[in-house]
Amino acid sequence: MTAASATLADVLTAYRPGITEALYAKSTVRGAPFDRIAFEAAFAAAGRRIGTTLVGSEYELVDARGSRWSIAGWGLDEVARALLLVEGIAHVAPGEQVAWIGDCYRAGGLRERTALLRALALLPDPARFVAVGIDACRASTQPIFEAIAADNPYPAAHFPDASFNQMVLKAVFTEVPLARILGLDARRTPELARMAADYASERKAAGRSIPPDLTMLTTP
Repeated sequence: MTAASATLADVLTAYRPGITEALYAKSTVRGAPFDRIAFEAAFAAAGRRIGTTLVGSEYELVDARGSRWSIAGWGLDEVARALLLVEGIAHVAPGEQVAWIGDCYRAGGLRERTALLRALALLPDPARFVAVGIDACRASTQPIFEAIAADNPYPAAHFPDASFNQMVLKAVFTEVPLARILGLDARRTPELARMAADYASERKAAGRSIPPDLTMLTTP
């Protein structure tokens, strides 16, 4: 069990005593030959079994890079699904893991996708899954975009500059506070400042107000 698995299991136990063992059994990630069909069924049913109660601010996750972040605001179903992904991927051959995560994302409903995006930083060799994160930034569904862009260390750690910059500007456009983009200060570049300045000029020319967060990106 990884440190992330232990934390996620502790959260579930605190809110739903006994549910973690039942989840392991249903999904076959522990104590039985791994069955992908059983896993997918348990992954999909997590919301019905566990509910979407929001987690408090007392819990934090730590990834392999040592990044630490709060999971306040995660639903219990997202905690459960993140745990299943972290445990389940260990049963998938390394050469098949990227495709497996991609399949889980594409086949998932809204809550399944947000859970997977929140869990990307916890997966082994997480940079391999960057295509899933970038694809989520193109989503028109706000919860999906926020799951990858906000309160998530993955983009700052793994996105290429162009994709990260586009995500930041979309956050401004969709009114996601830049304070929620973890690691933004370390990823600020002259190109991001230029893009933000161009966007501010476009809004000014159109007689529209300039969001304060946009001004933050254009000042040293």
